[in-house]
Amino acid sequence: MDLEKPSPGRPGTQAEGCLAVAIRIPVRIVVLVLVVPVRMVWDALVVGGRFLRDTLLRPVGRALGRALGWVARALFVWPWVALWRYVVRPVGTALAWLGRVLLVVPAVWFHRTVLTPLGHAIAWAARGIGAGLALLFTGSAAVVVRIAGVVVTVLDQVYVRLLTPIGRAVARLLRGTGRALAAIGAGAYAVVAWLARYLLVVPARWLHTWVLTPVGRAIVLLAEGVARIVGMIFVGIGLALYWTARVLLVLPALAVWRWIVVPVGRALAVVAREIGEALGHAWRVAGHISLAVGRFLARLLRWTFVEPARWAYRTVLTPVGHTVRDLVLKPAAEVARGIGRATRQALDAARDGARQARADFRRMLFGAPPEPEPVARREPAAGETRTLGSSTTALMKD
Repeated sequence: MDLEKPSPGRPGTQAEGCLAVAIRIPVRIVVLVLVVPVRMVWDALVVGGRFLRDTLLRPVGRALGRALGWVARALFVWPWVALWRYVVRPVGTALAWLGRVLLVVPAVWFHRTVLTPLGHAIAWAARGIGAGLALLFTGSAAVVVRIAGVVVTVLDQVYVRLLTPIGRAVARLLRGTGRALAAIGAGAYAVVAWLARYLLVVPARWLHTWVLTPVGRAIVLLAEGVARIVGMIFVGIGLALYWTARVLLVLPALAVWRWIVVPVGRALAVVAREIGEALGHAWRVAGHISLAVGRFLARLLRWTFVEPARWAYRTVLTPVGHTVRDLVLKPAAEVARGIGRATRQALDAARDGARQARADFRRMLFGAPPEPEPVARREPAAGETRTLGSSTTALMKD
């Protein structure tokens, strides 16, 4: 733990005041005394929690996870799988087969046997009707052309002899009427323009030049003067309020901030920084102390309980166990195996006797069963061997 003030010559260090140096060592000592029990309790809780997690919570969690997984599969997965496998898929297969039998097969049969011949017949009839209409329209086309030629000739004569002179006369009449109306409109426009100029424009221009302009300029000058006076009044009031607020509020607040708040804040910042650094150092030192105490307790527990228990197990319990195994357990096991073999043999003998008694009783009631007739075998007996002269194949049978 670094309890000394760092030298200002080292790079990366800053010059510290006397306040930080004065409060550093007492604060770190007090914090170390307060933090060591907390760190030891924390380390004990951490070790206990890890032991509890590894020995109890993790196995219980795995068992609960497996049980919940099995229950979830039993409640949610297996019913849906069974429903799909034994209900939905068979019903779907049956509906598909039924739809194929009731819809697809009749539709295909109807298309092949009814619609296709009917379509061919309609196409053949349409081709015949089209050929007849073509012949009919070919004969009547010449008559229609001749009638159209006559009609066009008549219309041409009507246009040239009647409509053209009438149109020219109407155009001349409309042109003369338009010229007369244009002359009348020009005269009326000139009269209206002269009247509007001397009755409206000239009086309005005189009124604007000699009345409205001087009055407007006077109003503007008056408004500028009033605005300047009001601005000077508000500027004076603002300056008075500014200096009053500055003298009564800003300067005292600035003095309090500069001579009271800033020094106290710096002192509190130094104290807080030293306390934080002391807590960090104390926590690390307490960790080392807790580790040393834990190792001491572990060694003490090992020397007090583990090593004597291991010595007793190796030097006392193991020889006694081997002796008990060799002198008691192995003979007892041999005796138990012999009793088991004798019991199995007795049971087998009793079972064979009962089977023989049932066979004798059945033979006494129903007689002996018939002997099976011997069947000629194509293979040689067990004691015989095959030779070239023996009839053991289909080609060499007699």
